[in-house]
Amino acid sequence: MKFTAEQIAGILEGDIVGNAQVEVSRLSKIEEGTEGSLTFLANPKYTQYIYTTKASIAIVNKSFEPEHTVNSTLIKVDDAYKSFSKLLEYYNQIKLNKSGIDQPTSVSESAQLGENIYLGAFTYVGDNAKIGDNVKIFPNCYIGDNVTIKDNTVVFSGAKIYSECVVGSNCVINSGAIIGADGFGFTPNDKGEYSKVPQIGNVILEDFVDIGAATTIDRATLGSTIIRRGVKLDNQIQIAHNVEIGKNTVIAAQTGIAGSTKIGENCQIGGQVGIVGHITIGNNVKIQAQSGIGRNVADNEVLQGSPALGYGDYNKSYVYFKNLPRLAKTINDIEKKVNGNN
Repeated sequence: MKFTAEQIAGILEGDIVGNAQVEVSRLSKIEEGTEGSLTFLANPKYTQYIYTTKASIAIVNKSFEPEHTVNSTLIKVDDAYKSFSKLLEYYNQIKLNKSGIDQPTSVSESAQLGENIYLGAFTYVGDNAKIGDNVKIFPNCYIGDNVTIKDNTVVFSGAKIYSECVVGSNCVINSGAIIGADGFGFTPNDKGEYSKVPQIGNVILEDFVDIGAATTIDRATLGSTIIRRGVKLDNQIQIAHNVEIGKNTVIAAQTGIAGSTKIGENCQIGGQVGIVGHITIGNNVKIQAQSGIGRNVADNEVLQGSPALGYGDYNKSYVYFKNLPRLAKTINDIEKKVNGNN
């Protein structure tokens, strides 16, 4: 799909310097721009490339005044970075604007389908499932019995949503994500053998939740595993049964959260963090990557290490950690002198 500079300026409420009718059909980095592409300049470190880029259109700040000849048509806006982000969102909406039901698909007669939905080929929709308006479900997805997916949610190829789960509006579930698999519940007998504990709860995703590729969220043993409004989960995260994650918390890849742990609002959790079960983490907590959390955490704490320490304490301790070989040598030298004098 092609857009003119005039059309783009209209979307961004920007001013055009150059050919208003020049067309673009793709996006590019400013240093890699080619004819027919659109780019942007927001970071002053990249200013040199505005004079050499082959991009047909460049979005720049209104404060930008070229010192040399610029071959690209410029669209001047208040904030080039925010405007380019807005354009990416607009472009993505157009790219994902599919509708209709591909074939083959398997949709239960008791399922309820909203308006303007898209079901990709080889998708299965189970009994009594409810699919809201403008929902996009891409090929090879599984939507179990009694699942509810609310308006404007996108489910990408290969995602699985097990029975009874509820997905809010304006959510994004990426490829390979599994929502509602059984929690890890087993009981041992006197022979050391394990029997499965039935997991009869569900998973609830509230509105504006993003789930990364290959992330798994287990259903509750009883009740619900709950991901609150605005939570953003990266790829390859494990959320165990009966976990609750508070509003607007963000978690980076490869983090694992054990069962029945409660995480507060507006937390930031780095990659490869391990969190034990049955603890409470407060609001506004920051946890550095590869930390291990084995205790309750109060509001506003900043943690690092395994087991995790306060961030300041960790950095002070690290000064000693890295100097241990030197300190050990000093102690050995002192011992030798003392023993020699004896």
